[in-house]
Amino acid sequence: MPSKKSTATNSDGRVIKKYPNRRLYDTDTSSYITLTEVKQLVMDNESFVVLDAKTSEDLTRSILMQIILEEESNGSPMFTPAMLSSIIRFYGQAMQGFMGSYLEKNIQTMVDMQTKLGEQSKALTPEMWTQFLSMQSPMMQGMMGDYMEQSKQSLLQMQEQMQKQTGQFLETFGIKR
Repeated sequence: MPSKKSTATNSDGRVIKKYPNRRLYDTDTSSYITLTEVKQLVMDNESFVVLDAKTSEDLTRSILMQIILEEESNGSPMFTPAMLSSIIRFYGQAMQGFMGSYLEKNIQTMVDMQTKLGEQSKALTPEMWTQFLSMQSPMMQGMMGDYMEQSKQSLLQMQEQMQKQTGQFLETFGIKR
């Protein structure tokens, strides 16, 4: 697998260097940090990149996966074995490239829904909370309906792209559909 050299600059946010002894060094604070502290950077929406101290290879994804693995091992896991198996099956398949963007769009939709719900609930008094909670089920159904519609549209776009690419591929061999 080819090494990914980083083109990270200060515009990418913090630079964290990973040393061969597996320690992480935050160049902003000039101190070693733990995975828990890296997780806090994620929770705080701070931009950062993790680089191999020797090769400058970008290790950010690897560190984020390590955090997810720790979270899945502790407490209540988010991913079921069936879901993880399904994700694994997409690797090496024609739809692999589309799956990442599909999941990313769906997760962003969930984040947007959560943000919207949080903003709407800030100004509620105890009496309004009672009313809000009684309306929550229909409102959540509406939000989930919007989410499902957006998810459906993303899936349809993926399908259209695959059909277009398949047609172009076949045409290169002189085969028409």
